Amino acid sequence: MAKEGKRHIEAVSRVEKGRLYDPEEAVALAKELAHAKFVETVDVAVRLGVDPRHSDQVVRGAVVLPHGTGRTQRVLVFAKGDKAKEAEEAGAEYVGGDDLAEKIQAGWTDFDVAVATPDMMGLVGRLGKILGPRGLMPNPKTGTVTFDVKGAIEEIKAGKIEFRTDRSGIVHAPIGKVNFETEQLVQNLATLVDALVKAKPAAAKGTYLKGIVVSTTMGPGIPVNPNAAQRMAMPA
Repeated sequence: MAKEGKRHIEAVSRVEKGRLYDPEEAVALAKELAHAKFVETVDVAVRLGVDPRHSDQVVRGAVVLPHGTGRTQRVLVFAKGDKAKEAEEAGAEYVGGDDLAEKIQAGWTDFDVAVATPDMMGLVGRLGKILGPRGLMPNPKTGTVTFDVKGAIEEIKAGKIEFRTDRSGIVHAPIGKVNFETEQLVQNLATLVDALVKAKPAAAKGTYLKGIVVSTTMGPGIPVNPNAAQRMAMPA
């Protein structure tokens, strides 16, 4: 543990205090400072100028990252009949109805994303207290309540991520792994920032992108210049 502590302290010392890094510099430095023995995830935290205590200022949505997340998503689908068959053929790991609901009510949540056809939401709604807090509840706003089961699964497998502001108005999201090329991570970051800007609530006033920090699983946070990130996301 002491050795890891020294590595982390050294990594923190490499981040210049008070500096806002350009996106490419921040991502490159995050990759360079990753020191774990496993392939770390590259995460982004974006502080938005919203007050999520008000429902009209909650920022929520989904976006397909062009280079994926580097992680295989385990998809569960609530569907029946032809739609259940469609889900199986599209590569969903778990497909069913009452049987899956019973497993979840018993405490099983060994999956990453849940999709449901609209006609199954009566069943799925009863699982809200379990799925909701874990961020697993299907939602039309994120494209996980749909009759286009095949399309939803393909997007998820291709790198679709969901985002939502937490109580502090911060969005946390993965943008890949440290073994991605810097350019791939930057493009994923740009895609996420673009989606957040497009999801800006009409009720949000003042500065919207207040702060962006890039980090790896075990690495230090590296502040990103929000203006540079926005320009990168929406080039002229």
